[in-house]
Amino acid sequence: MTQITASGTSRPAPRTTARPALRRLVVAAAASVASLASLSVSLPVAYAQHAPPHGDRLVVTVRDAGGGADGTYEVRCRPSGGSHPDPAGACAAVERNTRWGEEAFAPPPRDAACTLQYGGPATARVTGTWAGRPVDATYDRVNGCAIARWDRLVPLLPEPRSARHP
Repeated sequence: MTQITASGTSRPAPRTTARPALRRLVVAAAASVASLASLSVSLPVAYAQHAPPHGDRLVVTVRDAGGGADGTYEVRCRPSGGSHPDPAGACAAVERNTRWGEEAFAPPPRDAACTLQYGGPATARVTGTWAGRPVDATYDRVNGCAIARWDRLVPLLPEPRSARHP
């Protein structure tokens, strides 16, 4: 499109319609960036508000594991501590088994096909708080599923003496 000036010469017409559209696009993009920036700052703050105030705390009671592993132990995580023989390792074991949307201490599904093997008389109970949620779980070694569930939490749960090789 051209425009005729008062002197009779022609020149390109100004693009009046493109600039408001470009301006709206730039303003919308800037608003989006500002919204995302504020969201990225608020998410960690919101998570921190719902995190356990003193980290996670578990009490582990072990029976019939042998080798002096029986007893009741406290485990604190973030920071690691307590009366457990290996609090950092215990916290790491639970952390390895923590997945978003899954219960870290859940029993095997009722319809799970488990091998018919016996891992010994060891039993354990874990109570307390993990990831801000209450925990009350029991463990034994009566079949392959139970043995695998126990072994995933070693060293939170001790490796039973009967399962060790000389």
